[in-house]
Amino acid sequence: MRGLRKLMLVELKLFLREPETFFFTLIFPMVMLFVFGSIYGNKPVEIFGGRGTVDISVPAYMGLIIAVTGLMSIPISTATDREKGVLRRLRATPVRLQTILIARIMMYFVMTLVGALLLVAAGKIVYGLRFDGNALYVFLAFIISALSFFALGFVIASLAPTGRTANIVGMALFFPMIFFSGATIPWNVLPDGVQMVGRALPLTYVVKLLQGLWFAEPWNEHLLKVAVLAGMLIVGVVVSAKIFRWE
Repeated sequence: MRGLRKLMLVELKLFLREPETFFFTLIFPMVMLFVFGSIYGNKPVEIFGGRGTVDISVPAYMGLIIAVTGLMSIPISTATDREKGVLRRLRATPVRLQTILIARIMMYFVMTLVGALLLVAAGKIVYGLRFDGNALYVFLAFIISALSFFALGFVIASLAPTGRTANIVGMALFFPMIFFSGATIPWNVLPDGVQMVGRALPLTYVVKLLQGLWFAEPWNEHLLKVAVLAGMLIVGVVVSAKIFRWE
């Protein structure tokens, strides 16, 4: 446990030294919230089922934060560390390989959760954010959503030979997902053609799951979304375990 804590602190220091990762995880969602909140406010709107723009946006932006970590932060940092020989040197230490990976995953999960909590706090304080659901259910959905995207991130990191390649691949997946999934533009206002594309994207399942549970929809209405994300997690873990390279 002591070694795990030390590794997590090292990972945290590395995270804080990456301005791009720090910005997109902790700052960018807040900027989105304040920009759209200042334009539209949070008055109930019929198209959103009597909820305000901020009410539906906060759980969607939580999905955005998960996507940032899974598609950009993890692949880029892991591939870059391999390229620079950091992973090879870590592998040569007495610390178990599983501990190294667990420390990285836990640090990224904590920072992803911090980003989400900051978003919720800002939405509540500034715009009177409405929450009708069960906090435990939303947290469980957040966990499975985050881990499924983290698994995808390690697959990308395993396949990408360099940090630059991981960056290109991550962004190529990230930007279509955030615009076609309802993570940035509300799903209800997307054209039918865009929604058709969005239904094939895993981030859509994250956004809809978090929004649904945020507004107290029962779990049994979201079993397909949970199954898709659980399947994505399992496949991602199996594939990355087989192809992950330390050097």
